Amino acid sequence: MKASKTLAFLLESFFMDRLMKQRQASPHTISSYRDTFRLLLRFTQRRLNKPPSRLDFEEIDAPLVAAFLEDLEKSRSITPRTRNLRLTAIRSFFRYVSYEEPSCANQIQRVLATPSKRYTRPLVHFLERSEIDALLAAPDQTTWLGRRDHAFLLVAVQTGLRLSELTSLRRSDVTLSSGAHVCCVGKGRKERCTPLAKTTVTVLRAWLEEPPRQNTDMLFPSVHGRRLSADGVEDLLEKHVTVASKICPSLQKKRITPHVLRHTAAMELLQAGVDRAVIALWLGHESVETTQIYLDANLALKEEMLAKTTPPNGKPGRYKGG
Repeated sequence: MKASKTLAFLLESFFMDRLMKQRQASPHTISSYRDTFRLLLRFTQRRLNKPPSRLDFEEIDAPLVAAFLEDLEKSRSITPRTRNLRLTAIRSFFRYVSYEEPSCANQIQRVLATPSKRYTRPLVHFLERSEIDALLAAPDQTTWLGRRDHAFLLVAVQTGLRLSELTSLRRSDVTLSSGAHVCCVGKGRKERCTPLAKTTVTVLRAWLEEPPRQNTDMLFPSVHGRRLSADGVEDLLEKHVTVASKICPSLQKKRITPHVLRHTAAMELLQAGVDRAVIALWLGHESVETTQIYLDANLALKEEMLAKTTPPNGKPGRYKGG
């Protein structure tokens, strides 16, 4: 049965009503979903020789979605993880349409049944204590930029905030009195507070005493007083990793990204004996199971557990020449 609403209308209401009004999705999520449907509509136009404005919802069926995902892998060389993210956006749209157009239930169910692609999940990368110390010592704290970068890196490693959470922090989000903490709005528009260690409090107190650039309220502003961009953070991190590598050569073998600092905070908590459920709350994970990746990567913890077990008795065999 033909849908009563056009594809264009359904897409518009999905973004405006579902994502923005009902779910209050983050700009990052909206941008990712927008890119997915932009690619899908371009692919469909080439395949069906019809502009997006003339497409019917029924034409976006399961075979077309599967062909789109396969084309992405071949033409754009995307990873299975990226493919699955594109599929997640499409599934979200079709679940929304299932309530708007129940007459298309069969078509929708077939699209929702499109399987995700399995892939080997690599172990997370994180910094050892000596590497953390070298990185924090790298910024030149005789300059404003150096003091900002030192405070930024320390907060990142200690709190484990996501990059978007770090760059959106304002001076008013920091409490340095009793029960010192920093507040942020994370994934799903969920607000959470993360405790600050005494050393972090000391550094932040000194940082906040400095006059803000351009009268901005941003905690870690750019030289122009604006919010730091993702590229800006990657540049400052690369610069300080290069300096730190001269003191700690092991850093040369690692690719350090802002998310590695988040992983480092999680591993520090895990190695300190903090419960997995608490770490999940600390990091703002939706599920405790997400925190399992840190247990998988923690070789030291596995070795400690092995030392507490009674190993089976084994005897080496002796080679006998035939």
